[in-house]
Amino acid sequence: MSKPNDRYEVDPYLYVMLLITFAASLPGLYLGITHTEVPPAVGSVIFGVAIFAAAFLLSWAAEAAQIDISESLAVAILALLAVLPEYAVDFVFTWKAAHDPEQAHYAIANMTGANRLLVGLGWPFVLFLYIIVKKKKAIILEKSQRVEIFYLAMATLYSFTIPLKGHLSLIDTVILVTLFVLYTRRAAQMETVEPELVGPTRIVASLADLPRRVATAFLFLFAGMVIFFVAEPFAESLIDMGEEFGINKFLLVQWLAPIASESPEFIIAATWASRGAAGSAMRALISSKVNQWTLLVGTIPLVYAISSTTFWNPFPLDTFQQHELYLTAAQSLFGMAILVNLKLNRSEGVLLLVLFLSQLIVEQIRMEVAAIYMVLAIVFIILHRKGLILTVRSGLNLKEK
Repeated sequence: MSKPNDRYEVDPYLYVMLLITFAASLPGLYLGITHTEVPPAVGSVIFGVAIFAAAFLLSWAAEAAQIDISESLAVAILALLAVLPEYAVDFVFTWKAAHDPEQAHYAIANMTGANRLLVGLGWPFVLFLYIIVKKKKAIILEKSQRVEIFYLAMATLYSFTIPLKGHLSLIDTVILVTLFVLYTRRAAQMETVEPELVGPTRIVASLADLPRRVATAFLFLFAGMVIFFVAEPFAESLIDMGEEFGINKFLLVQWLAPIASESPEFIIAATWASRGAAGSAMRALISSKVNQWTLLVGTIPLVYAISSTTFWNPFPLDTFQQHELYLTAAQSLFGMAILVNLKLNRSEGVLLLVLFLSQLIVEQIRMEVAAIYMVLAIVFIILHRKGLILTVRSGLNLKEK
């Protein structure tokens, strides 16, 4: 029988912090489960606080899980749970799109907006926060993070075929979901290293093996449940507030709703970066990008096919949607090319942010921005070419020569 881990001292205030965090999530969870209608402003606050609390619970669960499993797998689980709201919102639009073609635009807008936010806003945000708080010049990633970069590269390269075909089909489902499964399997093979734990995570870490694992699983499941039930009404509250001010619904669906649904990852990443764990923060955001670019995109045609009267109907893409996917793929390729050398510096962060804001503010130049992404990706791949082979070997679990 295993004994409690005596390495971790637990101050009484940590229990208070844990209880307050749980309590903060309960009003939003109750309203989300019961579908109680509240004014948009009130809902934005209550649901926002619940998501904020759930993000902290998820981050503590992911840290505690690293005692038993690899950081890559723990963060992959965290990333999947954190983006549940994105799946929920996008699946609603996709299901409706089988009977209302206008909803297809919202499904693609929501998905591409979320993906571009992660790379164009999330990565620079973590970088600049880390620079300000820790007075560093760059984020240096660990060698093990080549696994996430490899699978991001594989999903990105395949994603360029989607706008060329003009549709998403069940073939895409098979290929992209397979990539996600392979990524998760590879993450599970990574070495387990017990982390230095701070905050309420110490409460869980101080438990014996079985209680610790049960507590960790409970934190994951409870936080995931809060996010699942709260994120959609949170996004709807923000959209309703935006419509009251006369903001275009398409823009709200593409940008405001993803900001709401991506907020758990941003909060977790910001928390870790401010503590100096910028590598873990980047791992969480990259992992979120991988699972959205594989599992989320891959399941869109499956949900559409189930909702359609004809199961084999592909999800159609018009020219505008093809351009959206191409721009998102180009940004993803550029992001991957930057990280191949396991480093993200200030100039690269500025490039990511400026290009993202350019296409956000001036919609008419999206394809021009996509072309710039492609040119820069080629330049950075050439500059970082030595890291490409190492990334492939790590992704495929081959020994380095």
